[in-house]
Amino acid sequence: MPRPVRQRVLVTGASSGLGRGMAQRFAARGRDLALVARRTHLLEELRDELLAAHPGTRVVTAAMDVDDADAVACGVPELAAELGGIDRFVANAGIGNGSAIGTGAAAVNRAVLATNVLGTHAQCEAAVELFRAQGAGHLVVISSVASVRGMQGSRAAYGASKAALNALAEGIRADLLGTGIRVTTVLPGYVATDINAGRRGPFTVDLDTGVDALVAAIEREPVRAYVPEWPWRPVSALLRVLPLPVLRRLT
Repeated sequence: MPRPVRQRVLVTGASSGLGRGMAQRFAARGRDLALVARRTHLLEELRDELLAAHPGTRVVTAAMDVDDADAVACGVPELAAELGGIDRFVANAGIGNGSAIGTGAAAVNRAVLATNVLGTHAQCEAAVELFRAQGAGHLVVISSVASVRGMQGSRAAYGASKAALNALAEGIRADLLGTGIRVTTVLPGYVATDINAGRRGPFTVDLDTGVDALVAAIEREPVRAYVPEWPWRPVSALLRVLPLPVLRRLT
């Protein structure tokens, strides 16, 4: 069955990287956008760029720190009112800095866990409450291939945070089965973004390639998508069964 056009799209973490790229692709498809991030000057630059390139597109922006659950709970309905509703919510905002556990960087790792887990939870609460009231919508949770197995070193807290998002999204999906609300979990592999600085590995793709695959996957609205599909779907299946010593050498 053809999917409905999700005309009004909210993207968090839209000031750079995958978020900025998604905003550009959705604008090119004629979608109206609500874009949020902490760095408002970058949001304003992006808004001006999109309006110049796509004059018929509506773009609204707002400063939002997903670590502030109250601000998210208030800000999302305000943006929805300004745009006339939200049809798709892309919970993309997150951070990637981390260190090996027990190396004196506990505060850094706690920040990764807090932003990626609790910040995404706040986004999901606001989005799903809005969608329940509307009776329809598409929630997209941006996870990572790093969530498939426990990661070592600087990716330990990051991988754990993304694994939590997989479970969160699946729980939401279970609650909403049979409704007009769809939930998609997206697991990007290595994409050349700032958040992956120092974490890039085999099969790394450039930002444009990664974003193109990401948006194409979101538009299909699957339950789960790997981005790019090749090689990350088979690689993820392999990662799940590798013995830990082998996994350690490879990652």
